[in-house]
Amino acid sequence: MWLQKQWYKANLHPLLILLAPLSLLFWLLTNLRRSFYHLGLIKRYKAEVPVIVVGNISVGGTGKTPMVVALCQWLKDEGWTPGIISRGYGAKGPFPHSIAENDNAADVGDEPLLMRRRTDCPVVIAPKRAEAAQLLSEQHPEVDVIISDDGLQHYALKRDIELIMIDGERGTGNGWLLPAGPLREGPWRLKGADWVISNYGRHAFARHVVDVTPGHWYRVDNDEKVELETDSSFNAVAGIGYPQRFFNSLSEQGVQVEKSQAFADHHVFSEEDFSQLSGKPILMTEKDAGKCQSFAQPDWYYQTIEAQLPEIMKTNLLAELERKKNAH
Repeated sequence: MWLQKQWYKANLHPLLILLAPLSLLFWLLTNLRRSFYHLGLIKRYKAEVPVIVVGNISVGGTGKTPMVVALCQWLKDEGWTPGIISRGYGAKGPFPHSIAENDNAADVGDEPLLMRRRTDCPVVIAPKRAEAAQLLSEQHPEVDVIISDDGLQHYALKRDIELIMIDGERGTGNGWLLPAGPLREGPWRLKGADWVISNYGRHAFARHVVDVTPGHWYRVDNDEKVELETDSSFNAVAGIGYPQRFFNSLSEQGVQVEKSQAFADHHVFSEEDFSQLSGKPILMTEKDAGKCQSFAQPDWYYQTIEAQLPEIMKTNLLAELERKKNAH
């Protein structure tokens, strides 16, 4: 987490300069790999239906999951039947695996389980996205569009549309590739993309800006919807890509937080993690709640977040999706 904070600071830490040779090696290897795919030297899998990749060029915290959820809900309203594929970070396998609503987050990953429950769409996880897409098509022939959660750099799966998410607040950080910076690919990738979408503010390369707003509060132990008493005092935890965003959101909503504790993204929570936070109700994200449900107390609550798609984006995306469908 210390390193991630340094990536987004104006002054370059000396340690990051020492990591620059590794960033150069990362650039070389990733460019070679991408070139092999585009030249046809490595085989790519083409699904029978259009594939939309929701990805980013930086590490974590750009709002991919809310975008996938919003896309699926909107596409269902438009008469489409979407399915989702995901890596399933932290999942135990075997892969590929089709997620059931009663699966455990520790077994299948926190984000895939969240998407399965929020969208009621089929979700298949596998480190190799092509394998996930194949199983999804076999088990759900009714699916007419595949949404890939992340996977922008997984070129083994051909895609029809790329939605590249960027954090309008933090941007591309120091602009360096991993590990000296937060980028998986250089900013040039944004210049050549048709669909760059920013949230939490506008970015210079963004074609559309998506508003991400706080949703309702629910009890962690039983998912019961509640009205939070904001004049009370709470403790808060977050194990997401950018924990401070959740804490800032609570402050903006007028929620009084006495103590907050940040964990690494995809942190596997245990009861011991909350030993220093007892005595007050605890607030967390929906993503974290899925990993705490088995031992949650009655006064632990999570909040959903909602991505609001602009109407012009819906119109243009639907038209392009129809064109891609006809081309398959």
